[in-house]
Amino acid sequence: MIGGYRVIRRVASGGFGVVYQAVGTDDQQVAIKEYLPASLATREPGALLPQVQPEKLSLYRLGLKSFFEEGRSLAQIAHPSVVSVLNFFRENDTVYMVMNYLEGASLQDFILVARDIKQAKIFRESTIRSLFDEILRGLRIVHQHKMLHLDIKPANIFITDDNKSVLIDFGAAREVLSKEGNFVRPMYTPGFAAPEMYRRDATMGPWTDIYAIGACIYACMQGYPPVEAPHRQSGDKMLAAIKRLKGIYSDDLIEVVEWCMALDPLTRPQSVFALQKELNQGGARRYTKLSLGEKMRMQLGTMVDGSRKNVFKATNPGQK
Repeated sequence: MIGGYRVIRRVASGGFGVVYQAVGTDDQQVAIKEYLPASLATREPGALLPQVQPEKLSLYRLGLKSFFEEGRSLAQIAHPSVVSVLNFFRENDTVYMVMNYLEGASLQDFILVARDIKQAKIFRESTIRSLFDEILRGLRIVHQHKMLHLDIKPANIFITDDNKSVLIDFGAAREVLSKEGNFVRPMYTPGFAAPEMYRRDATMGPWTDIYAIGACIYACMQGYPPVEAPHRQSGDKMLAAIKRLKGIYSDDLIEVVEWCMALDPLTRPQSVFALQKELNQGGARRYTKLSLGEKMRMQLGTMVDGSRKNVFKATNPGQK
């Protein structure tokens, strides 16, 4: 039992915590996320209290405070595209966040299955636009509450069995810990993290989450994550890769991805509203008409890209 909830099973564990499936007193199914950063705390099998080394205690408490504040902020947001926080409480020298339990699969799961089918299009353009329209509606509310997600990626976009798209697993505690002390565990997901997340002195903002949205759309088009931001600084292969999708996806959608994933934060959309406006533009979409030679070169490029290993599994550091 945790805080009056009966734990049924452990669903997942990662670098920053553990997620359980549990049942409340009213028999409601919930998910409980426990703050337990692997690099700061350990726990013996069967024990309730985490063990924290004295030299790591201040950092552990800093992350704990941030995790608690994240629960408090999320509890104020009521939107179908943002995970619902039903309760949050301190117990066993840590913090627990109680959320609604979702049935379904992550966008990452769908991308991997769709990619294995080996079609020219991983997802139809209409599907991509509809999916991200939902996600952006939720993200806009998050930003209006002066919060950032900071870890948007296909694994953190959940598609429920009743066809709702939900943002899960916010990264506030992760971000706070990355700015303090010698905390060496990676705080970002390669390919989806904006360039400014790699620099301690950089300013985060809505544009940081918008970069990740662009990277997720890219993954839905290509079937694998874009190149890591630092690698793009010296010879940007990502732009060449997305240009090979001309004629398959509209020029408009490709331009949206390039806009979101600009290396300079100031040249990206500065608000979710600006991105929504562009993504939802009506009217006829522009498609580049390819010559036979361009189609052949594009096909060769796709074959090379398709030979890559399953890099999605390696883009979630610290998670099992």
